[in-house]
Amino acid sequence: MHKKLRLRNRADFGRVYRAGKSFANRQLVVYWSNKHDIERFRLGVSASKKIGNAVVRNRIRRKLKEIVRLHEAEIRDHVDIILIVRNGAVEMEYQELEKSVLHVLRKSSLLRSSKP
Repeated sequence: MHKKLRLRNRADFGRVYRAGKSFANRQLVVYWSNKHDIERFRLGVSASKKIGNAVVRNRIRRKLKEIVRLHEAEIRDHVDIILIVRNGAVEMEYQELEKSVLHVLRKSSLLRSSKP
């Protein structure tokens, strides 16, 4: 992912958690909040220690970022997005994880093709 598309500050994460909306399925939780002073979307990924050791957490983060990178043209602009990994996502294959990410983004109206 490009550096401009990353959500990294603690204050930004807190703002999205506090003022944002959320949607979840068994594998992921998505929080999002509109932010009009950015030209694209920004993504943050959170995986707690309950998921597994550092290797497992980083692997799932890399997979999620790659899925979002491949579908970034479909994601709405001017929005901050946080994906939180749940235990069910760790055992999933890449294609299943991709379907889960697209499902949670579609249900939360973050894809351009979905109806708000």
